[in-house]
Amino acid sequence: MESSPNNQNYSEDSIRTLDWQEHIRKRPGMYIGKLGDGTYADDGIYVLLKEVMDNSIDEYMMGNGKKIDVKLVDGRVSIRDYGRGIPLGKVIDVASKMNTGAKYDSKAFKKSVGLNGVGIKAVNALSIDFKVKAFRDGECKQVDFSCGNLTTDYPQETTKEANGTYIEFLPDAEIFGKFTFQDEYIETLLRNYSYLNTGLTINYNGTAFQSKNGLLDLLTENMTSPQLYPIIHLFGEDVEIALTHGNQYGEEYYTFVNGQHTTQGGTHLLAFREAIVKTVRDYYSKNFDVLDIRSGLIAAVSIKVEEPVFESQTKTKLGSKDMGPNGPSVRNFLFDFITQKLDNYLHKNAEASDAMLRKIIDSEKERKAISGIQKLARERAKKVSLHNKKLRDCRIHYTSKDELKLDSSIFITEGDSASGSITKARNVNSQAVFSLKGKPLNTFGLTRKIVYENEEFNLLQAALDIEESLETLRYNHVIIATDADVDGMHIRLLLITFFLQFFPELVKNGHLYILQTPLFRVRNKSKTIYCYSEEERQKAVKELGVNPEITRFKGLGEISPDEFKYFINKDMRLEPVRMKRDYSIKDLLDFYMGKNTPERQNFIIDNLMIEEDLIN
Repeated sequence: MESSPNNQNYSEDSIRTLDWQEHIRKRPGMYIGKLGDGTYADDGIYVLLKEVMDNSIDEYMMGNGKKIDVKLVDGRVSIRDYGRGIPLGKVIDVASKMNTGAKYDSKAFKKSVGLNGVGIKAVNALSIDFKVKAFRDGECKQVDFSCGNLTTDYPQETTKEANGTYIEFLPDAEIFGKFTFQDEYIETLLRNYSYLNTGLTINYNGTAFQSKNGLLDLLTENMTSPQLYPIIHLFGEDVEIALTHGNQYGEEYYTFVNGQHTTQGGTHLLAFREAIVKTVRDYYSKNFDVLDIRSGLIAAVSIKVEEPVFESQTKTKLGSKDMGPNGPSVRNFLFDFITQKLDNYLHKNAEASDAMLRKIIDSEKERKAISGIQKLARERAKKVSLHNKKLRDCRIHYTSKDELKLDSSIFITEGDSASGSITKARNVNSQAVFSLKGKPLNTFGLTRKIVYENEEFNLLQAALDIEESLETLRYNHVIIATDADVDGMHIRLLLITFFLQFFPELVKNGHLYILQTPLFRVRNKSKTIYCYSEEERQKAVKELGVNPEITRFKGLGEISPDEFKYFINKDMRLEPVRMKRDYSIKDLLDFYMGKNTPERQNFIIDNLMIEEDLIN
């Protein structure tokens, strides 16, 4: 019997057993999600920082230490807590032996974030330099590693340092490339820790983060639209909730489990949303539509669960059905808490309950006013999609339920030539293209009705599948790809206005990006350099020598598909659209997209740059 070609090279020699650090370095995505260079909040270098912080936070949650010191210098992170300190005889094991840690002992860490003993080992394996010091009862033990390999085992010595643990790491550039930590992302992470741990002070490079009012502070400091009534702040054993309605569309949630920011929600978010609907219906004795109740809802939910089960190593989505081995289900726990506490609050605070009712009724009126238009718009979108006139779809799609398809993207392009170039150059498995027809409408100050009446916006909404919820978003990266000229910039602003006006959570959750394409091509007979700025152009001209050919790209359609493939591959340059914490969406859009005002005219004059300025 002949062996098949697929079996010829499959033997005992094909089987390998990797050391723990080898496995982490070879398959880092299993442990920290994606890699990245620090451009995005979910890039791996921030996961490394979070894994170390989680251990320090767990110490505080167990009643040990009231401050944590975090420093970042030249890409090197150090974290010092003042907890109990790692037992000195186990410092090496905790940092380098898989499935080793105190969190397997529920008596030591009852409601911890880290349960599988992997996090700190992943940080060790993925760092070119990793140090850990344990301070305990006047004694200190330090060990150093590189890429998970022990380099120095220092002898135990006496110390005057307070109890606790110090960890320092420098991510390995071989794994992460030329990475850069962004202060904005680190500060958001540390602020969230402070909201969830009132009484804890986190010092970061000279700035102290602390919170007196927990999730109330979180909502107050992160809201980007005016609240319609004072934030409702509810406490209970193992649960804290803050909520209000804002003058905005869509829903906005911040959810946490044992101090872990579950950006993709999970069973606790599903239970919260369901419980809110039931409580509101019961209180007002009216069967309001789910969409009307939750339209404009802004909420933060934190629960503590024994032995939580997350749906990935990065712990962004809770999978636990129960609060603990002997506790109630997450659903029943939140149902009982919300139906009692929120109902009591609404009965005692007539001003808040009246304001909530007005918001729900206003949402109901608007929804009913556009219900007929919605039906026609859906039929139109379906017909256009079937005939493939606007959308060149990809084969795989992303939803918040599927972490395996994080690379799924859609390019929103201007005109047929640009969409044609991207369509021919794209990866058909993961990259879709949506072609705009002309310049979009300025939607600032308009109601949701315009989304369905305007064909371009209706078809774009249908392509993204975000009519009812961001949970059904089909692409993780929504990428605006316009020309590098005045018209292209204007279209970019109009699209950002549309998303901020009607789908602000898409921006806040980090899904909206701007595609950066080269402004210049500089080449000679032997080499081609693409330049994204005037500075890069000058450097390329100097590198290539006398009289290189220089091409200025003004439109995406001028870039051939053969060239475009270099700009939309895995290394493409994307600039995330981010909202600063102290920005109000309404004030921001009013200033930039509202009526012409002396303030805006002065801003334009003060910030005007002409071509001569850029060249000189």
